[in-house]
This record gives sequence, C-alpha cells and structure tokens, in this order.
Amino acid sequence: MKINYTELPIKVHFFFFMATTGAISRFLPVYGKQLGISPLIMGSIIAIVPIASFIGKLILGYTADYYLEWRKAIFMALFAMTGASYFLMYFLPPLPGPILPDHEFQNVSWDSLLPCDTNHHVTMSLCNGAKDTTCHWICKDMNFSMPLSFHATNKEAIISSDTTCLLNVNIALLYQRNVTANYCNVSCDNFEDDQCLYTSTTFWGFVILMLFGEIGYHISLSASDVICFDILGEDGQMRYGRQRLWGTIGSSLLSLLSGLTIDLWSQEKVYKTYTPAFILVLTFICIDLICCRKLKLPLSKSPSILKNVFAILKLVPIIIFLCTAMFAGIFESLMVNFLFWYIEDLAMATGYMKKVKLIEGLTLSSGLLGKVISYFMSGKILEKFGYDYTLTFCFLCYALRMALLSLVPTPWHVLLIEVILQGPSLALLYATIVTHASIISPPGTSATVQAIATGTKDGLGYAIGSFLGGFLFRQIGGRRTLRIYSGLATLSALVYIISYTLYTKRTTDTRNKVEWKKHDDAQREYIIDEKCLHVSSYKHVSYVSS
Repeated sequence: MKINYTELPIKVHFFFFMATTGAISRFLPVYGKQLGISPLIMGSIIAIVPIASFIGKLILGYTADYYLEWRKAIFMALFAMTGASYFLMYFLPPLPGPILPDHEFQNVSWDSLLPCDTNHHVTMSLCNGAKDTTCHWICKDMNFSMPLSFHATNKEAIISSDTTCLLNVNIALLYQRNVTANYCNVSCDNFEDDQCLYTSTTFWGFVILMLFGEIGYHISLSASDVICFDILGEDGQMRYGRQRLWGTIGSSLLSLLSGLTIDLWSQEKVYKTYTPAFILVLTFICIDLICCRKLKLPLSKSPSILKNVFAILKLVPIIIFLCTAMFAGIFESLMVNFLFWYIEDLAMATGYMKKVKLIEGLTLSSGLLGKVISYFMSGKILEKFGYDYTLTFCFLCYALRMALLSLVPTPWHVLLIEVILQGPSLALLYATIVTHASIISPPGTSATVQAIATGTKDGLGYAIGSFLGGFLFRQIGGRRTLRIYSGLATLSALVYIISYTLYTKRTTDTRNKVEWKKHDDAQREYIIDEKCLHVSSYKHVSYVSS
C-alpha cells in the first residue's frame, strides 16, 4: 500500500490531538463532581463553552487568515494551550474533608454518637475539612432525619463515634426514647460546604482551566479542519473524512485506555486518582506538537477577507446552510449532554444501576466503527448524492435515532441503536458541514468561513439545544423530550429538502455569475490565474472583456 506523505502529517495530528482530549475531556464533569461541584454549577460552566467557543473561532479564523505567515504558529500555540490547560489540573490541591461516595450506610449504630464541640461553627468557618449534612435514618421502629457533622479527613466518610458528631443533641435525645432498634440504614444528603468549596483555589482553578481547555478544544477542532482542507486543496476536499476518521480512532481508544488506567491506579477506591489521564494528556500533546512541525500549509491570502466573507453571507443559500448547521448543533447537543442522563434514568427504572457505568462506557465506544465508516465513505457519498441530499439523510437518521431511543425498554438496547445510527447522524453530518464550508470559501478566507459554520453549529446550536433539552427533560422527562426532538429533526429534513428543491437548486446558476468589466478589478479581488479566473463551487468568477 502506497503512503501519501503529503496527507500523513494531518492524519497523525488528528490522531494525537484528539487522543489528548479523549484522555480527559469526557471525565471532566465527574472529576468536578468528585471535587464536590454541584450539577447546577457544572451545567453553568459547560453552558459558557459554546458561546465562548463561537466568539473564539471567529477571532482565530480572522487572525489566521490575516496573518497568513504566522498561521501554523498560531494553530500550534492553540493546541499547546489546550493541552496545557488540561494537564495543569493535575497540580490543583485536593480539597480537605471526607468523601461521601454513594450516600448510603448500612447497619449503623447511632446511640454511641457524641455531640459536637461548642466551637463547631468557628471550626466550620475556617474551612479545615469538617463537613455538615442531614442524614435520614430508616429504623425498624420509625424513620427520622438528623443533622450530623463529619470530621476533617481525606478518607471515605463513615458514621462512627470517632468520625461523626451530633449537631442537635435535643433531636437525638427525642428520637432515642422512641427507637428500640440499635442498628439502622442511613442515607445522607450532599455536604453543606458550598461557601468553602466555591471560595477555594481548587474550585476556581478547575473552572478556569476547564474553560480554557474545553474552549481551546472546540476552537482547535475548527483550526484542524482548516489545516486539513488547506493541505488537501480544492481537488482533494472529498478526502476530508479519510483524514478525520483518525481523530475518532484516537479519541475512542484513549477514552477507553484512560478509563481503564484510572480504575487500576485507584485500586477500586471510591476516590478516583486521575494521574494516568494527565500523564496521557502530556505525552500525546507533546507528540502532536512535534508532528505539527511537519505540516506544510499553502499561502493563499485574500486582500479583503471581511468583504469577501460578508459577500457570501448575503446569499440566501448560505443563510439556509448556516441555519441547517445550527439545527445540527441543537440535535447533537441533546445526544452529547443528555444521553447518559437518559440512560441513568432508564437504568434506575429497570434495575440496571449497578452496571450503568459499564453501559455508558460501551455506549462511548460502540459508535466507533460506524463513525470510522461514515468518515471514510463521506467523500464518495457526497460526490454521488451531493451535500443537500446528504444533509437531509443525516437529519432523518437523527430523527430515527432519537425516536428509537425513546422506545427502548432497557439501557442495553441503547447500544444497538448507537452502533447503527451514531455514524451517519454524527460523523457523516459533521463531515458534510465542514466540507461544504470549505467548498463555499473564497480564496484566503477558509479559516474565517469554517469558524462561522462550525461556530454556528457548536456555539449557537449547542446553546439552544442544551437549554431547551434541559428544560424539557425537567418538565416532561427523557422519553417525551427525545420524541419532540425526533419530530423536530424530521421537520428540519423536510423543510431543507423542500427549500433545496424549490429554491436553492434553481438559483445555483445565479450565484455563479460574478463578473468584472476590467481584469484589474478581478485581480484585486482574488489571487487568480490570468487565463482562468475561477473560484470553486458557489463562487465561479469570470472575466468579461470589454
């Protein structure tokens, strides 16, 4: 098999960069949960990422197009910042205090617990690790609730006279007279240490590094796509999927490897040690930066970047395309942010909670084959069916995927659906959008146009989809939310194909008729061949002699 050494560096970059992010990115929410961050706060942090990424993509895209000679250096600095943000989390100091693993305690004797010291509130204000909570006791004679305080320790919380004290002695004495059973089952609420947590260096360090890492990751994906299309050139744009699939392989393999090594390193303890993940991040980002030095980017600069970009944004077909990208982001955000939520709700209702993490892990890796095949075949599919019919097909796959997910009786059935439909609904749709954005880009504006297209999808689309999905999940539940989104995907497919058939398809020729009366006018607008003035796809430029 002959190796294409021109395309090899971008394949290697996709593999190692997405392996870097795959080692830690999916684990950040649960890493924050281990620190004690509530779901509401974590959701608020994640909600900032899409909008900030959208703005960042626009700034980077314009900068990379304007300072063309610094293009590769700008991209490599972005990749390095992303990897460094993830790795620096390793140095965050651990928060003091006990760990409440699953909130459940069995056969607990409470009559030996002692009252807390009189200066307990002063101790709590010092944030030295003592944590208060309310625990609910289920005894043979009666059920009751009682506030407890756990002493400062970095070990798993247990209820005993050495580690726990009573915050309200009067309540304890009242229940002691009525309870004859010595041992009870106990469930405790989350610790009430918000003030200490949210004023700590660890919390703010985590928030800042997570934001820089996640925003850098999304911007880097757009930058990597720009590099890929620059290397492939106009004649090789249909080969994009064959480069991008290596990123999917790297991300999937490192997610599995990272999860396995975290469990092994933690020795099955409740408190997980993420050291292996950070080691993998550092290793793979260093390899990626070394490989990026081999990337050779062509220099094709537009003398009027903003003017050319605004010119294509005025075209109705381009507006329709960007609206389509936004809806793609809406549907993707539901799958990315709420699929595991739906699986856990389903597992709780069907008795599969003990195996839910295994199911979630298999769900992450089950779509690997489908995504690889979709990326590999994307060029041939686009050449045969075109962008418009392919986009319609992807939306219908999303509709079918979400409809079937809303009908599954157990979490295990989710795996079968993801194996079959994750590839065409996610990978093929992404390849279609970024390839389409590259095709419509005037010379020298590829980074800016890619930023607009992927920013509309991952920024505006994600923000709307996440907010709407969270609201619907809370109000009507997961099954109905999936059915609503399935109907919306079907409607989007119908509206898009109708608009293409009745309008876009009929106006293609009018978009190609951009002419200048003088050769100098055309020469100033684009870097072109004197004999053939041509910009591919939606912008064909011709010189008309006077």
